[in-house]
Amino acid sequence: MDKFRRIGLIGRLGSKKVVDTLKNMISFLSAQEFHIILDARIADLMPGHGLQTCKQKVMGDLCDLVIVVGGDGSLLGAARALARSDVPVLGVNRGQLGFLTDISPNQFEQKFTEILAGKYSQEDRFLLKIEVSRNGKIIGEADALNDMVLHPGKATKMIEFDLFVGDDYVYNQRSDGLIVATPTGSTAYSLSGGGPIMHPKLDAIVLVPMFPHTLSSRPIVVDGNSELKIIISEENETYPLVSCDGQVSINLAPGDVIRLRKHQHRLQLIHPEGYNFYRTCREKLGWSAGLTARNVSA
Repeated sequence: MDKFRRIGLIGRLGSKKVVDTLKNMISFLSAQEFHIILDARIADLMPGHGLQTCKQKVMGDLCDLVIVVGGDGSLLGAARALARSDVPVLGVNRGQLGFLTDISPNQFEQKFTEILAGKYSQEDRFLLKIEVSRNGKIIGEADALNDMVLHPGKATKMIEFDLFVGDDYVYNQRSDGLIVATPTGSTAYSLSGGGPIMHPKLDAIVLVPMFPHTLSSRPIVVDGNSELKIIISEENETYPLVSCDGQVSINLAPGDVIRLRKHQHRLQLIHPEGYNFYRTCREKLGWSAGLTARNVSA
């Protein structure tokens, strides 16, 4: 229990269910005399809480563990703020799929007690670092745990761009864009675009074309330490966008250069004992539903 004495709480805004769950968690944690630190944004929705508050970007420096209540989107935002601090993060699901936030609210007390007893596993998930330059000058930077998506924004015209992996030229493509995803993001937008599911332990990045103007263009999986470069063609008539985790966007112009590489920091994600990636896929994606009632170990 001494390992996680100072606990940070982050919750998705705009949800009464999240606030109710946080109140129950605060009551449970306070009764066990944990020091609780609330994200300042959610604290404003809970008047009279009497707890220490701080901004997300410094919470990792103050806490031994951060608990995120919401959906995977909430955890994505928290991950970008907390990864640099190497603080473990635990997700409580108040969203939909819940690939990252894998504890249900009604299980929290039981699962958290088990975690305090050392019954948990920890995964390190890598992030992407994205830089956009124009005429040799960096004009935008962002991080992504799931993916970076190059897309046309509100326009309906295709984007023409060149792709490099390291020093190797890969192709010139005309398409609706490109999804560049980590293993964590392979079960998100990349999956909807026809990309492969990658186990979280893989050190790899997948590049998924979005409606390419050629039938031979397919997803490519590259080494996780690869440095990627995307050059937006000068011939483009549209001004595309880069979106990171669907939450941070950078406006582009013809001739801009996007560079991606593995971020120097990693997210430390805590799972309760018994977590299994393939079982999560079965439950969330509806795989082999007919086999769950019988022994499949034979």
